[in-house]
Formats: sequence, structure tokens, C-alpha cells
Amino acid sequence: MLLLYNARIRTLHAAAPQASALLIDHGQIAAVGDRESLRESAAPGTEQVDLQGQTVLPGLTDAHLHLQYYALGLQKVDCETSSKAECLRRVTERVRLLQPGEWLQGHGWNQNPWGGWPTAADLNSAAPRNPSYLTAKSLHAAWASSAALRLAGIDRNTPDPRDGKILRDEAGNPTGILLEGAMESVSRAIPAPSATLIEAAIEGALPSLWRAGLTCVHDYDRRPAFLALQALRARDRLKLRVLKNIPVDDLDHAIGLGLTRGFGDEWLWIGGVKAFMDGALGPRTAAMFEPYDGEPANRGMLSMDGEQLLEHGRRAASLGLPMTVHAIGDRANHEALNAFAQLRRLERTDGLPHLRHRIEHVQLLHPEDASRLAALDVIASMQPLHATSDMKMADRYWGRRANLAYAWRTQLNAQARLAFGSDAPVESPNPFLGLHAAVTRQREDGSPSPEGWYPEQRLTLSEALHAYTTGAAYAAHAENRLGRLAPGFAADLIVLKRDPFTCHPSEIVALRPSATMIAGEWVWQA
Repeated sequence: MLLLYNARIRTLHAAAPQASALLIDHGQIAAVGDRESLRESAAPGTEQVDLQGQTVLPGLTDAHLHLQYYALGLQKVDCETSSKAECLRRVTERVRLLQPGEWLQGHGWNQNPWGGWPTAADLNSAAPRNPSYLTAKSLHAAWASSAALRLAGIDRNTPDPRDGKILRDEAGNPTGILLEGAMESVSRAIPAPSATLIEAAIEGALPSLWRAGLTCVHDYDRRPAFLALQALRARDRLKLRVLKNIPVDDLDHAIGLGLTRGFGDEWLWIGGVKAFMDGALGPRTAAMFEPYDGEPANRGMLSMDGEQLLEHGRRAASLGLPMTVHAIGDRANHEALNAFAQLRRLERTDGLPHLRHRIEHVQLLHPEDASRLAALDVIASMQPLHATSDMKMADRYWGRRANLAYAWRTQLNAQARLAFGSDAPVESPNPFLGLHAAVTRQREDGSPSPEGWYPEQRLTLSEALHAYTTGAAYAAHAENRLGRLAPGFAADLIVLKRDPFTCHPSEIVALRPSATMIAGEWVWQA
């Protein structure tokens, strides 16, 4: 047994919201209270740890993360720069470490602050002897060198794929920018990382997640990530709880195997089926009812309509698998909600279970759809950092429509369930950056104003924290074991030197745990 005492414990459990001591046994919370009362329940020889007045919170969950992409991305060129010139300088530095012909990869660029799209010619100059492929911050666009395009077989005669676009110059030649499905031709040409490399990368990335206070993630990567996670679990090296979602492309395999929701154990278990309705705001591929401001011919791209989503959802429901659907633009969210309305009717008429369906991102809603997630009991899985990262783009390309963008307060007031994450590596997985964004609607430098961007959408710290704990646990069907510090719950917790409930909201962004515990084990300590 382990007794933690002399702490300010925020349990997030309504029956006993605050305490000063926790008794932990076999990886679970055995009792909550004060030191004197818990010592009576403690076994002889129980280790006692004085936390010296520090704050204890339940471990935090990232409800939307790409674990393989994040882990491998730690090894890529960091392209999140304020200028194209700085990005190219970093590319040139990395090239010195590579052999001629070896692929150079990077992630994180955003053409909007650069003043326009970069080109293959830019990369050709920076990396003349290496095929180069750099994914955008949104993961919905890519920047490729001429050598990379050649290896992928892309030239002026290559048609656009059904679900993507190859940007071209006036002569019809590819510029090096690939949108949505057009990215796949180049990504397939890159030698796939070995299973051993992916496994090592994920294990190597775990400390960065523990340091941020994460004890659980909901993962959205594909089969190689799942294999790596299973291998780590088999060796008892997966010291992070992972809800694994299945790509809709693999639904047939799941049905063939009879793979049901919840299959797995307390460390790694099956969640839902991930599908895409549209693209993203950054490359202006999110599906819209009306054109993007300043681009009268562009309404984005709809990857799937409501009828297709309904069919996928109907088939997944036979295994008890909920749908978890990427939707960013107002039209994409509308189509998804229409499909969920029909799925709810099918659940009632066909005797199917009432599943915990989710929309991932929910970045822009039509006013008539603002309360439909709550009405349909669809979880709003959202990422607070997207709002502060994207606010200038949203103002520029969505204009007045942005008053219902990243609308957390609107969803909560309608009584929708919130689950918060980061979409890492699109954003940092540090949940304290997300908590700050949710509470202030500001960037770290305090912009755009003291009130924040559309301040009526701000949340209280308690509301935001619940989205990273109890809300995320509900979305994972783990609300009876994760997200709270209560008897019978997992001993997943973080220790903070400062209490986020008493510090100024602007200071939340700088908070970091001094220790992180998962299943009663200190996995990280400062």
C-alpha cells in the first residue's frame, strides 16, 4: 500500500470533491480522506509520502491524438516556423546528416503566416540530393520536392484523385503542394518505418506525455501503431492507457473477426470506428455550405456524405462499435449529424445499443446545428488549442461565421458531452496549453485581447478540466475506473506545485506536473 498525505487533492468526484490524503492499493484508490483516518485502514508497512501541500489531480486524458505520428514526428524536421526561410534553413541543416537519396521528412508548416504556398523549387534548393516530404500542421496538406514527386509518379499528366487535389502552376505542372488524398501517392513512396522502429519511437515518446500530465490517450493511427502498442503491452512496456480506434477502411476486417468495442484490457482496448467527412481549415479543404471568404469558388471537399456514414455506422453497430467522425466545416458537421440522427432511429427500431458516437473537432457549426449534438447525445470531441492556433485563419476565411467556431460554451450550455484533446502532432499534447486556451481563448502572449477570441465561448477551469478527465473517460467507456480520484478508480494522478484553481488563468499555460502516477506507479518525477 501507499499513503499520499498533506496534499490538496481535487478528486473531481462529487461525493468528496476535496481531500488531503489518498490510500492506494494494487494500482487502485482504496480510500480518500485525511491521513489520520486512512492510517487506520493502511496495512502494516504502508509507504507514506508527504506531498508537502502540493495539489493532486486525476491523470489527464488526450481524447484525440495520433501516437505513431507524434512519436515519429519527434524525429522529423520541425517546420512550425514563422517564415518559410527559417523552415528551409532547418531543412538544410538536417540534410547534412543524411545520405544522398535518403528521404527527408518534416512536419508542422503553415502557409498562412508565410503569405502563400511554398513550392517544390524551394525544397529542391534546400535539399538538392534528397527527396523531401513535409506535412502541414493540419496533416491535410503536404509539401514535396521534385524528386519526391518523381518517385511517386506525379507529373503534369497525373489526374487529381477523387478525394484530393494536386496544386498546379499556370502551365499545369505540379507545384509541390498536395491536398488531402493526393498526399497518399508520395507517402506510399517513402519506405515504411519498421515495426521495431515504430515500437521504439512510441516507447521513447512516453516520457514527454507523462511530463505533460497525460495518463491516457485516445489514439487514431492505423494498423502499424496498433501492432506496436500490442507489442509494448505484451512486454509490459506500455505505461500509458490507450483507447485504440479503428480506421473505417478496416471495418470489414473488424466485422470478419468479430472485433467488438472494449476488446482488450485496462491498458489497451478498442474504441470506435474513425471516418473522415472533410479536410481542414488550414488548406481550406473543410467542407462548407458557403464559400470561403475571398475564394468564391471554394467550398472545400466533402470526403463522405451522410448516407455513406450511415451505412458505415449501421454495419459497425452490429459489433457495438460507435462511429467517431472527423468533421470540421459546417457542411461536414451537418452531414455527420444527419447520419447520426438516422443511426439513432435505427437503434430504436432495430433494437441496437445506444452507442457513444463522437464528432472529432466540431470546428464550425451552422446555427441550426448548434444544439444537435446534445439532442442526439453525440460526444463533442474537441481540441482547445485549435481555436487559438486557428483564430486568425478562421476570421479571414470564415468571417462572421466564426462566432460558432470552436464553440465549447455553446455545446456545454446545450448539455452536450465534451471530451478534450490535442490532435497531436497537429498541436502540442500538453493539456495545460489546452486548459489555458479553453479558459482564456487567448494565445500564450495574451492575444488577441484581454477578453480573448469570442470570449462568450470561454469555459471555467472546472468545466475544461472535466473535459480532459471525466468527459474523456465517458467517451472511452471508462467512466467507472478513470477520470476521478475515488475508491475503486485507477490510481492515475498528477502532482502540481501550484493549484490551477487558485492561480490566475494566464498562469495555467506554464503549469507542469512535478510527478505523474499511473496504476499506483510513479512513471515520472521532476
